[in-house]
Amino acid sequence: MADAEPTLSLLQRREIEARIVGPLVREFIDAFGRDETMEVVRRVIVDLARQGGAELARSLGESSLEAFAATLDRWKEGGALEIELLEQSPDRLSFNVVRCRYAEMYRRLGLEDLGSALSCQRDFALAEGFSPDIELERTQTLMEGAPFCDFRFRRASGPTEEAG
Repeated sequence: MADAEPTLSLLQRREIEARIVGPLVREFIDAFGRDETMEVVRRVIVDLARQGGAELARSLGESSLEAFAATLDRWKEGGALEIELLEQSPDRLSFNVVRCRYAEMYRRLGLEDLGSALSCQRDFALAEGFSPDIELERTQTLMEGAPFCDFRFRRASGPTEEAG
């Protein structure tokens, strides 16, 4: 029988990662200081998210905002995110996350101070890795105590000349 990769939801993956990475980050903070440690954590998480976005685009065979929007179900899997869709078009995808079980999980694990670095900052790099033509604006998150996360993706305006 071939080894099949277990199917975990993203929320389950993040919890497994948090249970390992959280204590490591705490020890590194004690040994090397918070600022230095968190800068390394941010750099690593951003690089991983950018790579993940590029891999997602490759697996879909396209990197349009419409293709990106079609992946929302993966992020919501298992009730991980409850979203309020505000706008969806070829040029815009706007929604609010009104419940985030990622934030709840980090709080439950006593890692709420690390949750933003380990999870929320992935969003910008994921979009960037998926397509340089997709821009994300977000001004608040549940993780940081806001009443909702405001995700506003848009297709970057710029020259759309065909090569030829």
